[in-house]
Amino acid sequence: MALVVLLQLVQTLATLYLPTLNADIIDGGVVKGDTGYILTTGGVMIAVTLAQIVCAVGAVYFGARTAMALGRDLRAEIFDRVQSFSSREMGQFGAPSLITRTTNDVQQVQMLTLMSFTLMVTAPIMCVGGIVMALNQDVPLSALLLAIVPVLGVIVMLIVRRMRPVFRGVQKRIDTVNRVLREQITGIRVIRAFVRDTHERERFGTANTELMDVSLRAGRLMSVMFPAVMLVVNVSSVAVLWFGGHRIDSGGMEIGALTAYLAYLMQILMSIMMATFMFMMVPRAEVCAERINEVLTTDSSVVPPAAPVTGLRRRGHLELRGVEFRYPGAEEPVLKDVTLTARPGEVTAVIGSTGSGKSTLLGLVPRLFDATGGEVLVGGVDVRELDPAAVSRAVGLVPQKPYLFSGTIASNLRYGRPDATDEELWRALETAQARDFVEAMEGGLDAPVAQGGSNVSGGQRQRLAIARALVGRPEIYLFDDSFSALDYATDARLRAALAEETGDATVVIVAQRVATIRDADRIVVLDEGHVVGTGTHTELMASNETYREIVLSQLTEEEAA
Repeated sequence: MALVVLLQLVQTLATLYLPTLNADIIDGGVVKGDTGYILTTGGVMIAVTLAQIVCAVGAVYFGARTAMALGRDLRAEIFDRVQSFSSREMGQFGAPSLITRTTNDVQQVQMLTLMSFTLMVTAPIMCVGGIVMALNQDVPLSALLLAIVPVLGVIVMLIVRRMRPVFRGVQKRIDTVNRVLREQITGIRVIRAFVRDTHERERFGTANTELMDVSLRAGRLMSVMFPAVMLVVNVSSVAVLWFGGHRIDSGGMEIGALTAYLAYLMQILMSIMMATFMFMMVPRAEVCAERINEVLTTDSSVVPPAAPVTGLRRRGHLELRGVEFRYPGAEEPVLKDVTLTARPGEVTAVIGSTGSGKSTLLGLVPRLFDATGGEVLVGGVDVRELDPAAVSRAVGLVPQKPYLFSGTIASNLRYGRPDATDEELWRALETAQARDFVEAMEGGLDAPVAQGGSNVSGGQRQRLAIARALVGRPEIYLFDDSFSALDYATDARLRAALAEETGDATVVIVAQRVATIRDADRIVVLDEGHVVGTGTHTELMASNETYREIVLSQLTEEEAA
């Protein structure tokens, strides 16, 4: 940055010196007919021009490098910050807004930085230097500047003040367009299934038109600025020629001095125009910078421990003690006084009606969000005190909505354990009942996977997600309704294979399907965030009315028995 400022200073001083040399050629060479003086001074002008060009190119080069590096670093900072966010912060900002802030907003700040190095550094130097050089040519004529510069300043400030709220509206409308477009691309099957193409087209059209309207308001303000500035520039030129002509006629000024003065006036006004162009960019970039700063200054509700514990005291042991979880501003907690224990070699199942807090309970274990009350212990240590890497190694989560990354089958399976061998991958696939369809795919383990796993079925996606967790070989397996897309036969085979593969591990299964969890060592029944029953299938059928209702809604009395 210091080098850019130095180069811009040298090239601006060179630019300011050229009109004076030109005036010397006219007054000392052309008027007097001195060819030698013209050639000598012309040579100096060429040397000054070359210096100006070299410094200008250098300033733009280093300015561009710095601006692009700033953009790179900002994107990296936003990405790192978002990676630390819990589900709460992700919901607060929303994915479309975070994408806009990482791309469009950073680009606006980056462009302002580039323009600052190329225009903003030059403008004040040229303006002040131009005024000094104009005064050096003719003081009385410089009285015009007292009227011209304030008029320009007032015009620019009035327009810029109105631009800022308009540009904030532009960025919000871009967020809206991103959100609607993202929803429509993700939900294209639902849209077509319900024949809502026309409705969605109108919805996108509304968002698109709103963006166009607010952009037009910004464009109108920008279109007023340049004509207003040019009007002042042209009127100023006429005024200088008029009053300068009278000064020459009276003998108070040389022709060369008037030529130089006019050049300096143009430089002063051009510097103000450059500043005007910058001011047009500043309101939008300022809004973008504020939006970026909102992300960078938002701390995650899941805070890494100051002195993290790296070792577990009790391998594979999971315990929840009086756990409560409440969303910010909610009247009632989602989970209330939940206590349960899951041990190695056992299968613990969690069942309950929709909205009872089952998925929320599992999300507390790998710290997708933190409990607002009570303790979640993994290996005998509170997860809030554990090193995040230790939690990741100990806990394997298969989420309710399995997500695959673009790449290959192998790259997805190795996501949690990059050093896994092909043999281990095939073993995990076999356990997850996925080997057959992976072998049938062209390329096998190297078969391509589209973003989100959109090129495989829902059941195949679930089985690949289960295989991915098995490859990591964690001490605690969390299955969040991970068998819902499987048919009963595949479900049964998968659970039988899992029992052999995870025999020494702790397994916690959240499920809606009774057949999936009826053979579990321990079943925990949740109702509106409370634990209303714990026991085996047989015990709960005899003693727990909530569990009995859930079972009989899916099975007959004979099947349940």
